[in-house]
Amino acid sequence: MTERKSDSHELGSHPDWSPPASTVGVLGWMRANLFSSPLNFGLTALGLWLIYQIVPPIINWAFIDAIWSGDSPDACRNEGGGPKAAACWIYIDHWFNYLMYGLYPKTEQWRINSAYILLLGGMIPLFIPSFKYKGWISVFLLFVFPVIAYFLFAGGSFDLAIVETPLWGGLFLTLVIAITGIVVSLPIGIVLALGRRSDMPIVRALCVGFIELWRGVPLITVLFMSSVMFPLFLPEGMNFDKLIRALVGVALFSAAYMAEVVRGGLQAIPKGQTEAAGALGLSYWKTMGLIILPQALKMVIPGIVNTFIGLFKDTTLVLIIGLFDFLGVIQATFTNPEWGGFHTTGYVFAAFIYWCFCFSMSRYSMHLEKKLHTGH
Repeated sequence: MTERKSDSHELGSHPDWSPPASTVGVLGWMRANLFSSPLNFGLTALGLWLIYQIVPPIINWAFIDAIWSGDSPDACRNEGGGPKAAACWIYIDHWFNYLMYGLYPKTEQWRINSAYILLLGGMIPLFIPSFKYKGWISVFLLFVFPVIAYFLFAGGSFDLAIVETPLWGGLFLTLVIAITGIVVSLPIGIVLALGRRSDMPIVRALCVGFIELWRGVPLITVLFMSSVMFPLFLPEGMNFDKLIRALVGVALFSAAYMAEVVRGGLQAIPKGQTEAAGALGLSYWKTMGLIILPQALKMVIPGIVNTFIGLFKDTTLVLIIGLFDFLGVIQATFTNPEWGGFHTTGYVFAAFIYWCFCFSMSRYSMHLEKKLHTGH
């Protein structure tokens, strides 16, 4: 017994051995994820080769060989008069104001900037976990801010000059269409999803008909009908602004897709929860508002954000009805003979801007999923 105690004491006095260096740290991660099998080794080698072939030329084109300064487009042209094989960022600098605001008067652009600052100032507290008045901020952004933004953008009140919507354009118009469509389509989609699952045949039939009608036609057709055909059905002398017609068409089109996303979340909720709410004496609307919808919407956050991202990119289709959004004004600059030939730079800049907004929405979606994930 004494010998066993001494042996155990002697064994316990030695510290634990460190794991092999090849299984921990960077080397361990690479061995486990990149070179764990011959197939993974081959795929890793292929990936590195593709990166070597693609990334350095892009860096050279966009940064190293790019033209950053100059007084005219001649700085971006070679001796033969053609564009150089490099990014011409002075093209973006020359047209930057037009790309951001369209034909909106320069003297009135402070109104757009003020709305941007007000919107960002209201959104920042929503990302602060300890902020206590998020509810009031949300009410302000949903109901008060749109009214303020309308009077700022359109003018005609408070001694602000009137700016007609045909002058709206660029990234400003893209944000107006996208944000309006996103904010309006979500509540309409929720109502349509609830209506499609309703026990009342007339309500269910109307919602099903609306959803299938709008999902059965492409957005480009909706915009064309709202711009060209809809005015033909109005009484003589009555007309709606083209931008308003486009906003309504985009919002209703997106709401139909949103309804199906929300309906998927509603179907994922066990029926027993509805029955339990009924046993507690809760009404239909309390059941949906307090129990069913919070869980359903949490489940379909990826689908909702995916619809928002698709809507943001689909705003480029308004060009066919004469509204020059961000991509539309970039294409309009190509018609200028002095700045012709810089299509690649313009499209790359547009792709980067769209990617920034879409990636931001995607990351915020992941943040919400992580924050609201409570397990099952």
